[in-house]
Amino acid sequence: MNKEHHYALSIEWTGNLGTGTSGYRDYTRNHFISVQGKPDLLASSDPAFRGDKTRYNPEEMLVAALSSCHMLSYLHVCVMNGVVVTEYKDNATGTMKENPDGSGELTEVTLRPEVKVKDASMIEKANHLHEQASKLCFIARSVNFPVHHIPAATV
Repeated sequence: MNKEHHYALSIEWTGNLGTGTSGYRDYTRNHFISVQGKPDLLASSDPAFRGDKTRYNPEEMLVAALSSCHMLSYLHVCVMNGVVVTEYKDNATGTMKENPDGSGELTEVTLRPEVKVKDASMIEKANHLHEQASKLCFIARSVNFPVHHIPAATV
């Protein structure tokens, strides 16, 4: 039997400068995201689309979701395979293509996990386990573009 998990959040636009969306430059893209019992997340659009560069944008949050999900899946498969991780850092990047009609899509995300393991004998397996983690990652399984991995494990 498959389990279902449900997620709920609220988004509130705070960018009405007095005339609403009367013109493209007459409002900000600022908003906040709320999840009950957690701090609000200040968000906007990418600065290329008149967003506030000091706030998170949806594209960054999608790349972050992929990076975070991969890390959590990876830590799990390491435990299951006897690889002791002592540090994990990822410098993830994403590429978005903007189309002439104003639409766009992320075309790829590259994760660059830098992992430290307890012992040199674990390095090869540590690098290989990223493939298994990718197959388990809920977010990576949900997107229709490639999520690449360039892992580097050290002691």
